[in-house]
Amino acid sequence: QVQLVESGGGLVQAGGSLRLSCSASGSIFGITAMSWYRQAPGRELVARMFPGGSTNYGDSVKGRFTISRGNAQNTVYLQMNSLKPEDTGVYYCNMFGTWGQGTQVTVSS
Repeated sequence: QVQLVESGGGLVQAGGSLRLSCSASGSIFGITAMSWYRQAPGRELVARMFPGGSTNYGDSVKGRFTISRGNAQNTVYLQMNSLKPEDTGVYYCNMFGTWGQGTQVTVSS
């Protein structure tokens, strides 16, 4: 089994930044696509990195968010800049076929 642990959420003012982290442990083999989703209220894709390194982003976060992968291939980051109140939600990472527990991001106006 694979376990994912997320961190980095919190409360920030509009225009601020946060960096989310998600680390995997357990039965990990190879390189996987890594994704961040946001639930508020429906679940939408925020960012994805494919095994080859290419990325795609949701339209609402393009130019503001950056997904990256740690050197150990079991960690994914989401750098969120120029945050807006509409970015508020629970952020979930997904990799190795597993979901993280979610981390709350709240952006105040």
